[in-house]
Amino acid sequence: MTKTSIAALLLALAPISATAGARPAPVSAPLTTHALDNGTVRASITDAIGGRLLSFALAGKANFLKIDTAAGDPGARVDADTGNVGYLGHEVWIGPQKQWWSHQDANPGRAAAGAEWPPDPYLSLARYTVVRSDRAGIALASPASPVNGLQLDKRYNLVPGRPNSLRLEVDAVNRRRAGVAWDIWFNTRVHGDTRVYVPVARREDVAQHAIERGADIVPLAWTLADGVLSIDMAVPEAGGTEAGVIARKAGRRNGKLLLQPSGGWMAGFRDGMALVIQFALQPRAAIHPDQGQVELYNDYAADDPGNGLLEMEVHAPYRQLAPGARMAAAETWTLLPYDGPDTRAAHLDFLRAQAQALGLAGIGAAR
Repeated sequence: MTKTSIAALLLALAPISATAGARPAPVSAPLTTHALDNGTVRASITDAIGGRLLSFALAGKANFLKIDTAAGDPGARVDADTGNVGYLGHEVWIGPQKQWWSHQDANPGRAAAGAEWPPDPYLSLARYTVVRSDRAGIALASPASPVNGLQLDKRYNLVPGRPNSLRLEVDAVNRRRAGVAWDIWFNTRVHGDTRVYVPVARREDVAQHAIERGADIVPLAWTLADGVLSIDMAVPEAGGTEAGVIARKAGRRNGKLLLQPSGGWMAGFRDGMALVIQFALQPRAAIHPDQGQVELYNDYAADDPGNGLLEMEVHAPYRQLAPGARMAAAETWTLLPYDGPDTRAAHLDFLRAQAQALGLAGIGAAR
């Protein structure tokens, strides 16, 4: 494992053609990173800004994640008044969102307002302690949060025998003298035009929420067929939905889907790569009723694709934790090269071809 500056590391992760004439903007304090590299995939993690996963890429390819290291000062003081800083990448939240500031007295104003934003700054923005660091992985520990009472232990490890895979594990420990109730929430940010797929059995397993409203905003359009849900793109493929045409003419599409998946995985395609995120499938009753086990947030404008965002989110079971009790959740990420057409049909054919090797349930043969 090596340590380097974030600017140098992200520059190294991008192909030469993608970086010519454009370098990451400097941040106001150095951001130390820890690199994992097995020659097939590369990942970078920082112990600052919430022990965040900053990048994941195939060798010679650009970062699959969307990241903004210039969004703020990683050395800034963090307290209960700190707002959100949009560094993006992958971070861990605690759910449900509606209760984020309801069970604390560190910021009485946010408690009184029933605030649903920002996420807990002690877990999302504070510096974590490096517990273990070697060539195979890194383990990090957060401070104990006075907002939700939890302390997080994060582990990022390359997977032996699976050179394209990375394992993300999180333990949450209740450090209060009283019981708490929360879930572990993985939030992976990728570019807004990423083509995303989730196995879903029925339309009743999909709930759609409007996040922003306005004359120029179109709700998300989606397709559920052959047991797989996908968000329709702004420019439809041949034979695609009219919703894609509407989104292209109107401007921004924005919204969120809450899903009960039929298999413990989802996948995203972009820039010659396919990212498969796997997790333990849970019954609907295990997930807090305000959330879905899988959630997809998308904000994208066809005329401004660089500012688009897709969040690929996973909730673990909602748990009651006694003082000192611990709960755990994990994801396995597999990043594969993909050189086929940028269509739903081709993407699903690719996933079917990988299904047995990866153990992807809920995706059957095409009709």
